[in-house]
Amino acid sequence: MNWDTIKGNWKEFRGNVRQQWGKLTDDDMEVIAGKRDELVGKIQQRYGVAKEEAERQIDQFRNAL
Repeated sequence: MNWDTIKGNWKEFRGNVRQQWGKLTDDDMEVIAGKRDELVGKIQQRYGVAKEEAERQIDQFRNAL
């Protein structure tokens, strides 16, 4: 699944994202609003991982959908 599909259907995928990254808040989800770069930043901030690691996690998540 490509990221454009996730972005276009963000409200449907929010639950999946929250399940994967439970430390993300509702406010985080509003800021992210389907934007991949915002999700990368929030994962880095909440989990203390490098950008490359956050991007790897997102790619794995996207591929699993």
